[in-house]
Amino acid sequence: MKRILLGVTGSVAAYKAAEITRLFKKAGQDVIVIMTKSAQEFVTPLTFQTLSQNSVVTEMFEKRPDWQPIHISLADSADALLIAPATANIIAKIANGIADDILSCTALSVDCPIIIAPAMNDKMWMNPATQRNVELLKKQGVKFLSVDEGELACGVVGKGRLSQPEEIVKATIETINI
Repeated sequence: MKRILLGVTGSVAAYKAAEITRLFKKAGQDVIVIMTKSAQEFVTPLTFQTLSQNSVVTEMFEKRPDWQPIHISLADSADALLIAPATANIIAKIANGIADDILSCTALSVDCPIIIAPAMNDKMWMNPATQRNVELLKKQGVKFLSVDEGELACGVVGKGRLSQPEEIVKATIETINI
């Protein structure tokens, strides 16, 4: 069994992370979900706690029974960090070394594979700043899953949809089993 940290960010596609969690558990993986404050506007931590059968991490400064900072203990225990859905914001934070919440701090602390499954409006996805951040992270060894094309939450048809949960789980498991 591998430990997968699943970062969930503030995209309407956050609801699909529940299915990703369920599929990882079905495949026999241990899943620890890390949610940003924005993600909690779309889905509650209780959903992920129930599906993962683990506590959900939502705060940088949670009271802990041990002395170790939570982002370090998470990073040290991880076989992979998957961020799905990944907003332009979290991609920019990681690319630029900004560590101002539990997910970005953890992302900058891991030495395991990082897999990013973006989900955002087509204009945000195609923005030169986002594309520059993606290329920078790819050069650093971060694996990006492709975005799908279709109807977006804003009502337009374009490229920016989160990949299908089955594809995300398969790609993550393949990455950690190489």
